[in-house]
Amino acid sequence: KIFAPMSITYGFALVGALLMAFTLAPVLCSFLLKGTISEEDTAIVRVVRRSYNGVLEWALDHRAVVVGACVGLLALTGVALKSMGGEFMPALEEGNLWVRATMPVDISFAQAAKLTSEIRRLFRESPEVTTIVSQLGRPDDGTDPTSFFNAEFLANLKPEKEWRPRLSKDALIEEIEGRLKDIPGIIFNFSQVIQDNVEEAMSGVKGENSIKLFGADLKTMEAKAVEIEHVMRQIRGVKDLGVFRLIGQPNLLIQVDREASARYGLQVADVNAVVQAAVGGQAVTQVYEGERLFDLVVRFLPEFRQDVDAIGNILVSTPNGARIPLKQVASITTQTGAFIIYRENNERYIPIKFSVRDRDLQSTVEEAQARLAKEVSLPQRYRMEWAGQYDQLKEEQSRLAMVVPISLVIILFLLYTTFDSIKNALLVLSAVPFALVGGVLSLVATDTNFSISAAVGVISTLGVAILGGVLLISRIEDFRRTGLTLREAVRKGADVQMRPILMATLGAAIGLLPAALATGIGSQAQKPLARVVVGGMLTAAVLILVVLPVLYEIVHHRSANDGEGERR
Repeated sequence: KIFAPMSITYGFALVGALLMAFTLAPVLCSFLLKGTISEEDTAIVRVVRRSYNGVLEWALDHRAVVVGACVGLLALTGVALKSMGGEFMPALEEGNLWVRATMPVDISFAQAAKLTSEIRRLFRESPEVTTIVSQLGRPDDGTDPTSFFNAEFLANLKPEKEWRPRLSKDALIEEIEGRLKDIPGIIFNFSQVIQDNVEEAMSGVKGENSIKLFGADLKTMEAKAVEIEHVMRQIRGVKDLGVFRLIGQPNLLIQVDREASARYGLQVADVNAVVQAAVGGQAVTQVYEGERLFDLVVRFLPEFRQDVDAIGNILVSTPNGARIPLKQVASITTQTGAFIIYRENNERYIPIKFSVRDRDLQSTVEEAQARLAKEVSLPQRYRMEWAGQYDQLKEEQSRLAMVVPISLVIILFLLYTTFDSIKNALLVLSAVPFALVGGVLSLVATDTNFSISAAVGVISTLGVAILGGVLLISRIEDFRRTGLTLREAVRKGADVQMRPILMATLGAAIGLLPAALATGIGSQAQKPLARVVVGGMLTAAVLILVVLPVLYEIVHHRSANDGEGERR
């Protein structure tokens, strides 16, 4: 979905260009290109052409060396691709920090508010933070089940050029984390505003990535989640690790004694009404604030309902006018229960959330999967699922693994129908790895992880690389049909097509060079794509013009000898 607009625009642009080439371009040529037109190379093109012809002649005379070097380069690319880190999408720089603090589940609102104020103070100690805003608790409309134990902070940051020298965002996060560690019992999660919303929408968990442990018994799930957390804590690159606890909610259980109530002439509903009004609150009237109407809710002051003893001393009025403590007509106890139960497809699960920093996502998760499979044993009918960016990464990789081969098969069919030769079709298709070489090496040189953005860049380079191969092979075939020998046709075809191929490849590379070097907010998503295209086009231009003529001569050498023998 992220690159769908680009793909649609790209497709329509090519269709439009094709229509213009077949309709408008010939008409304009008939008007503008009249008389005898002499075509001369510029000084730069003459220098490039002279150098290229020398390199091509050497390559044709040393075919084994060229092919061996090309195979070695492809092998090096394969090794680099295998060792390269992977991620779903690079994190967009939004110029802020969105931090979630998970406190003990039984914390009171007053305690949580005090800790929230202290956390804001610690954030302000970093000069890069311009403003820090917090929100605590949950809305009254019940749209978010999170209670007072969850606090969220939005820290807006100065432009990066105004930061302290050589300070990166990861270093800033580590600095803030170091101060926050002084507050015990709180789990922090660092993200960004938009990034956090996208991650929660992908996984259903408030975290960048998560492990969902599915099972039936809540206590067993919590125990196994703690084991998983222990293993994950030993994995390099894992940050913001935490288990979303299911059990720990203190519940107040008030059971009305029917016999005791009857002795005082009270019904169960009478006692429940007193408890509701005193502890939960009761709407007694409505008030206007401007044009908005609100319920006015009253209840006892906190000191009269803050613990079991205080609630037990709440006075209940009897029909005869007497007032008796609540504890005389009801038993009041506390018990620990589940404060939230996560479900997916009607199955219970407990999430273990984590982030990955200072390492790529794919290798981190793969190491964690291997460690967990070895060190954590799950009961029957319990299972783990990985959610978040890693899940999306594997899904997109599976989709690309299916779509790209199908596309190449379709392209091969079209090439075969064009040349009526499977040899030439495969030769043109051999331009694909030429583009892949530069794309992968450019990612390695810039220390960029392979992501979906980079994969889209690879796909984009394939079309231009195949176009260059078609231009070269078709022109060589044209010259062979005029009666030239194989070597002469290869030389002349490559010489004539040098400029169009360089224009097609270098034009794409130069056009995306600003995106490859961009540093502004939001540039992180386009950098891998642009770097792959720039690197891929540079190597594609060189390899198509040097290696492809050599491969053509090798493949057609026998048929050329047979043809010359027949002519003799």
